[in-house]
Amino acid sequence: MAAGGGLKAIIAALLANAGIAIAKFIGFLITGSSSMLAESVHSVADTSNQGLLLLGHKTSKRRATSEHPFGYGRDRYFYSFIVALMLFTLGSAFALYEGIHKVQHPEELTSPVVAITILVVAIVLETFSFRTAIVESRAIKGDKTWWAFIRQSKTPELPVVLLEDAGALFGLVFALIGVGLSVATGDPVWDGIGTIMIGVLLGIIAIILIVEMKSLLIGEGSGQRELATIMAELTADGIERVIHIRTQYIGPEELLVAAKLAMRKGLSMSEVARAIDDAETRVRAKVPVARLIYLEPDLDRTTDGSATVPR
Repeated sequence: MAAGGGLKAIIAALLANAGIAIAKFIGFLITGSSSMLAESVHSVADTSNQGLLLLGHKTSKRRATSEHPFGYGRDRYFYSFIVALMLFTLGSAFALYEGIHKVQHPEELTSPVVAITILVVAIVLETFSFRTAIVESRAIKGDKTWWAFIRQSKTPELPVVLLEDAGALFGLVFALIGVGLSVATGDPVWDGIGTIMIGVLLGIIAIILIVEMKSLLIGEGSGQRELATIMAELTADGIERVIHIRTQYIGPEELLVAAKLAMRKGLSMSEVARAIDDAETRVRAKVPVARLIYLEPDLDRTTDGSATVPR
């Protein structure tokens, strides 16, 4: 569900942004508005970003090799991280540069009605893209808040598209305000101020994405609720408790689980093997993404009987 939903949201965003980018650039050529230029570059960057997300989605499905025995699932994290960097450089940095330049050297707008019309149409299209991302995200968000979903999601594409679309919508509003105030006051400096606001907004979004995608790229483990479920399913039959456990997502839909288990005394080798196999089956039934499970039976050498888990 996560993979399919993310793919649908990416395609919707790509189609919307490609059309918007063309319209905005035409609007800039007609009006000379720096806000329109910043938004044009922003939409070009967003379109390229969706292309990178699709590329990561495809390359992550490559078969595992001897050099990459756990496969290429992290390709999706890598390309999402590149998207965040592009959003910062092509989106935020360019908008800030252009906005500061226009504040220092204001230029009169020509045909502002064209710019306003294009911005209104772009808002409608971006709203459609944003709504698609929200609908697809709800399928896997559960009872989490939106901020918690962005922070904790192991599927990188949906948080990226959500924040990109939110940034695009607010950016369009800022551009509309900048152009509108320039027309209303006759002072083109407002167009530059609107552009600076777009740059600051994109910078904040890009930094959030960079932090979150970096965390996924270097390896995140299970959340507390998922980890508790795994540990509960491991302790049954001949297994007394979990001595220690480590988990790590090696892809959005592939979790690695490694644990050392304290076995009940007096079990035969065949009983130990059966207990381990049953434990793997229980974990996979409750946590389907736990595709790689390595369990090691051992004696309990601790004094307090508490499991060691990552902090």
